[in-house]
Amino acid sequence: MENGSVLQEVKLLNDPQLNPRRCSQVITMLLYMLNQGEAFSKIGKLGLLLLWHFVHFVVSIWYFAVGIAYMLESYLVASGAFKEYKTHDIAKLQYLAIVIESGEAYETSKVITLLKWLAAIGVKHICLYDTEGVLKKSKETILENSNATFWEGLDKRSSLLDQKLMTIEFASFSDGKEAVAKAANLLFVNHLKLGGDLMAPIFTERNITDALRAIGCKGPDPDLLLVYGPARCHLGFPAWRMRYTEIVHMGTLKSMKFGSLVKAIHKYTMVHQNYGR
Repeated sequence: MENGSVLQEVKLLNDPQLNPRRCSQVITMLLYMLNQGEAFSKIGKLGLLLLWHFVHFVVSIWYFAVGIAYMLESYLVASGAFKEYKTHDIAKLQYLAIVIESGEAYETSKVITLLKWLAAIGVKHICLYDTEGVLKKSKETILENSNATFWEGLDKRSSLLDQKLMTIEFASFSDGKEAVAKAANLLFVNHLKLGGDLMAPIFTERNITDALRAIGCKGPDPDLLLVYGPARCHLGFPAWRMRYTEIVHMGTLKSMKFGSLVKAIHKYTMVHQNYGR
C-alpha cells in the first residue's frame, strides 16, 4: 500500500456521491497507516533507549577500568615497585598547601594520617585549608597527633629552611576576606597620608604584597597545592598566594592513597619552572 495512492483516495472523501463502502475502505487504510507510523515511532524510541544504555554501559566499564588501574598503580608506587619514585628532590617542595572540602575536613583521623604520610616523605611545611574553618577547630588535636608545630607567621623562603619539625598553617576562606579588607584599608589610609588623588588611586602588585605582609597575612606562596574533594578547584584559597603554584586534584579524602601522594610530589619535583622568564 503506497502513501501516494492513499492520499489520492482521501481526496475522494469530499465527493458527496462517494460510495459508503468505498469510504469505509479509505478510512481503514488511513487507520492502518497511522498504526504503522506509531509502530515505527515506538521502534525508534526503543532503539534510542537501547543505544543510551549501551553508551552508559561502555562509559561505566571505562571508568571502572581506569579506577582499577589507578588503584593498582598507587599500590605499586607505595610498595616501591617503581624505582623512579623511590628518590626525589624533596628540597624543591619547600611549602605545600592541602585544600580539603569542608564536609570531609571533619574526618580528623584521615587528615592526621595524611600528615603522617607527608612527614614520612619528608615534607616540612604545610598549609591546611578548608572553606569553613573546620580544620582550625581541630588544630590542637591535629598538631598533637602529627608531631608538628604551629606556623608562626614566617613569610620568607629562607626562614623555611631553618625549621626541623613539620610546621602547619591553618587557613580558611574568612582569612582571605579579612585580609583583603584590612589590606585595602591600609592602602587607602597610606594613600591619604601621602596626599594622593582620591578619584584615581593606583596600586601595584608590590603595594598589595607589602600591605598583606604589614597586616600579617602574607604567608609563603605554596609550591604545590593538593586538592582533596569532589570539586576540581582551589575552593577559595587566597589567590595572591598562588602566582606560581602547581595545583593537583587528588580525589576525595576518603579515597586518598599513599601511592598517589608520592606520585604527585615526585611529578612536581621533576618539573622545571621558568617563573615567567
